[in-house]
Amino acid sequence: MRYEVLGPVRLVDGADRSAISARKIETVLTVLLIRSDQVVPLDQLITEIWDEAPPRRAMAGLHVYISQVRKFLDRPGRTGSPVVTRAPGYLLRKGDDEIDFHQFRAAVDRGRRLMRERRHEEAAACLEAALGLWRGPVLGDQRGGPIIEGFVTWMTESRLECLEILAEAYLRLGRHREVIGRLYSLVTENPLREVYYRQLMLALYRSERQADALEVYRSARQTLRDELGLEPCRALRDLQRAILTADERLDLRAAS
Repeated sequence: MRYEVLGPVRLVDGADRSAISARKIETVLTVLLIRSDQVVPLDQLITEIWDEAPPRRAMAGLHVYISQVRKFLDRPGRTGSPVVTRAPGYLLRKGDDEIDFHQFRAAVDRGRRLMRERRHEEAAACLEAALGLWRGPVLGDQRGGPIIEGFVTWMTESRLECLEILAEAYLRLGRHREVIGRLYSLVTENPLREVYYRQLMLALYRSERQADALEVYRSARQTLRDELGLEPCRALRDLQRAILTADERLDLRAAS
């Protein structure tokens, strides 16, 4: 069985795919998945469901939702529920089941390690596979309390990190033209993330688009000054100067 949270939450069991339509029950399952093999205290579950305004019978409601989660996860031939009671709350036993965000994190870690070993082709394939696990925004449109919100932030940041490492792999491999479109999208979606500007400038320069690379720097500088009152970081400033002087160190052979 496989749990998927890199997109709307769903359960995959062979050819069957199922999801929970009731938001509060879905929230309980999501929190248990995020903290799989860890006990989630009752008070934390209640906060995730009702924030700071739980009803008088919140505990009774929580027990009902746990029962519904167990029913949802019940499968023919499976003995016992993966959701068990453990003081001071509940725990979801992962066992042999898969959770997609665990696979994603493992793939990103492996891609990073392959980059350090200068195995750039393998790293790119590994990171592309990691991104292929995403089906949309993490948890779909679901939101909750500190556990869920912290997880959404963590996974969103992890995906951006994966995209950054992947772009670096492409640049090392001389596939700069292939990554330009993706990097333009990334700087538009993340206008304060300077690393994407740097990668885009380098990709454009190596694609014989020096003027476009300098225009990206101008745009980055204007955005950072307007939004934060800051100048670009040293890496961006150094790259701009290197482009202006056609520094040979920017060439692919020199960089490798």
